[in-house]
Amino acid sequence: MKKTFDVIVIGGGPAGMMAAITAAMNGAKVALFEKNKRLGKKLLMTGGGRCNVTNNRPVDDLIVHIPGNGRFLYSTFSQFDNQDVMRFFSERGVALKEEDHGRIFPVSDKSATIVNTLKEELENLSVALFFKEPIEKIITDGVIVQGVRTTEGDYFAKSVVVTTGGITYPSTGSQGDGYRLAKSLGHHVTPLYPTESPIFLTNDFIAAKTLQGLSLQDIKLSVVDESNKLVASHEMDLLFTHFGISGPAALRCSSFVNQLLRTQKTATLVLDCFPDRTSDELMDEIIDYSATSSKQLKNALTGFLPERLLLYFLTTLGISEQTFAQTSKEQLTAFISYCKDWSLSANKTFGLEKSFVTGGGVELKEINPKELASKKIPGLYFAGEVLDVNGYTGGYNITTAFCTGYVAGTHAAYHAFT
Repeated sequence: MKKTFDVIVIGGGPAGMMAAITAAMNGAKVALFEKNKRLGKKLLMTGGGRCNVTNNRPVDDLIVHIPGNGRFLYSTFSQFDNQDVMRFFSERGVALKEEDHGRIFPVSDKSATIVNTLKEELENLSVALFFKEPIEKIITDGVIVQGVRTTEGDYFAKSVVVTTGGITYPSTGSQGDGYRLAKSLGHHVTPLYPTESPIFLTNDFIAAKTLQGLSLQDIKLSVVDESNKLVASHEMDLLFTHFGISGPAALRCSSFVNQLLRTQKTATLVLDCFPDRTSDELMDEIIDYSATSSKQLKNALTGFLPERLLLYFLTTLGISEQTFAQTSKEQLTAFISYCKDWSLSANKTFGLEKSFVTGGGVELKEINPKELASKKIPGLYFAGEVLDVNGYTGGYNITTAFCTGYVAGTHAAYHAFT
């Protein structure tokens, strides 16, 4: 069996497949190692099995939606961006469609369409595929990369690209291999933490299951630090669960919660049920409700908020049985404060094994942003989630994977011929 190549790629996810493809397109003899028995196992799960392949936003907007060191990707996106991702698949016969918030999916609504297209391209380019052959170490002579050692022996190459992903969904093979390999070669790995994860709350209504199953649309959820300084804020939908909160707004706030929880026992979230209206406007609206009503508040304000949330706020304030005539302006002001500025206390999120994305990773100060090459050892490259880069759900992480894979694969090929 041939064991000498120009480029070896470790990991058969989106970053790894793209790295192998682009290295081969640049004339390199490429080997791709995947510890599973098939390619793209995690990719098949994305987008609810439909594969949110990228997002059709301007690059500057992409960066905003990659809060975990997105600015590091400016050089990557100058070489290959989301428009290039769409062009790559379109040129290979994959029809794409745009849905809400710029999300791009295959018209087939099947992740397998994307995975199969990548696999066919690998085969067309004669990339050698090795399955169920875990990498034990990256071989060096102490100065430059020489290849990899697997359970089946040594394979040689001038360039090695690490695209092993993070440590979320370990059943897909994402078990931190890349971090171990990076550390073995002198690289630092920043602390790992869950992102895009449901959040656990300590508030009493959680144990009482008062709001379990309640969903809210177009609310604003904010994260504030111990000095009440705004850390992050998102206007999206929210779902109350038996343990806390989930839904898009919670998922997007979770990474900031986890960062605060490194140094404090709880993190504060602030919920605004009416982000498009001021407190004064809400007071005027409530007074309009009162003009023709002698009913109890819980009945008079029907439709102002979802019924269970309305009753919870009024009961907490002790005014649910009162009529408007019995209710002071101070009490109404307190009610509006709940509507606009309700504090929630978070003590954790789901663990990495159940979260969508890994925060943290290979230290970016040790990576050349133009080539995604190691600054410590020539011939070593990194791409995808193994890097200390993370984005929101909505196609941003897959975009990062494809684009960094393209750049790392291209420069790994160049290096192999120098």
